[in-house]
Amino acid sequence: MAGRWVVVGAAAVVVVGVGWGPARADAPAGDGAGSGERADAAGARARVSAEVGDVRFTSSERLASGATLRGFETSGAGGAVAGNLVDVDLRQAGVGLLRPPVVAARRTVSAMADAQNAVAGVNGDFFNISETHAGVAPTGSSSGPEVDGGRPLKGAVPDGQRFGPSLPPGTSAEDVIGVGVDRRGHVGRLRLAGSVRSGRTSIALRGLNQYALPVGGVGAFGPEWGEVSRQRAVCGTDKVRNDPCSTDTAEVTVRRGVVTGVSGTVGGGAIPSGTTVLVGREKGAGALRRLKPGDRVRVSYRFTGPVRFRFAVGGFPILRDGRPLDGLSATGPAPRTAAGVSRDGRHFYLVVVDGRSERSGGLTVAELASLLDKAGADDAVNLDGGGSSALVARSPGEPAVTVRNTPSDGSERAVANGIGVFTPDRPHRPRPAGAREGS
Repeated sequence: MAGRWVVVGAAAVVVVGVGWGPARADAPAGDGAGSGERADAAGARARVSAEVGDVRFTSSERLASGATLRGFETSGAGGAVAGNLVDVDLRQAGVGLLRPPVVAARRTVSAMADAQNAVAGVNGDFFNISETHAGVAPTGSSSGPEVDGGRPLKGAVPDGQRFGPSLPPGTSAEDVIGVGVDRRGHVGRLRLAGSVRSGRTSIALRGLNQYALPVGGVGAFGPEWGEVSRQRAVCGTDKVRNDPCSTDTAEVTVRRGVVTGVSGTVGGGAIPSGTTVLVGREKGAGALRRLKPGDRVRVSYRFTGPVRFRFAVGGFPILRDGRPLDGLSATGPAPRTAAGVSRDGRHFYLVVVDGRSERSGGLTVAELASLLDKAGADDAVNLDGGGSSALVARSPGEPAVTVRNTPSDGSERAVANGIGVFTPDRPHRPRPAGAREGS
């Protein structure tokens, strides 16, 4: 539902109202542990709110042709709220994936934006940063899919293995926001389709560079993954993230199309160029164990979905066709990050809301949806929040970006990925596949 715009002095104000639905009963606990979100006792006691108050834009800065940064103030369940919005006209500027050199790593938004030539950026998807499985290293990698330069970089973990607030009904860890080959912004879903073929044997591929595989599945890891152990991929189940690690596992190394090793142990370390490591659990492990050194293997994969994305990052939908989704999390006000697209797909919106301070109490997810609605978004997703929320920007002539919001941790947190804003004179600088950690 589009907001009603009113002019008050030099400031634009919008008044909006949205509905609230029940939480999804079968969703995993939305504790956000290990990522930006965390339980907040004060927020949990706050009244459930589904709309922001009047919104006043307090500042405006032209970062580049097609990219404008605006500061705003509003109010929500937690009181006064302050935040920033970047409006990107995709006919003049672009957006793309901000990421560390490898999937299993983290960097601050500032570091990624400067390394990749962005004029602005925000943090992206929820990610795996802490572990309850004894002896298993956290990977730092994101929950949802990633597409960089049209190339599938990683797939989505099972819904029960993701982090963040509970998913609204009808949404999935496979949901993304991004830009298609049509240069328009879209919210869509990316499902991995792939196979491992050897002679007459064909094994379905159900994972790509992701920290958790479906029970019974097989996943592929390439140089893009990095050096972190792949053990986390066989821990938990499709419904419960903290379930024990599987003891029925297998790992197969394929070098330039030929099996060079088969093991019952899932390992770690950098994966050389031209090499794919296949990891299987339960039924998938049994299928991999039938491969032998010297066997010729072809590993292929792609994303399927209604949109062919040039860039995409994971995030769960909160606004669809101008209306907030039912079942948005009732978790109390917190710092939030979100992204949205206009009805015609020509505008891409990046929003960060500060929280956990007297100046800005943050928003509920439902309030965040109403905020994106008034900003002009027709479809929008929630991204990682809490201490992960960060917005950076580079003023014209400045050599580097600076943080424009007030991170609730006191400084930027290293995160799994982000969304960057790029211009013709500062084009996207993609990370090379499988770059070393120090690059």
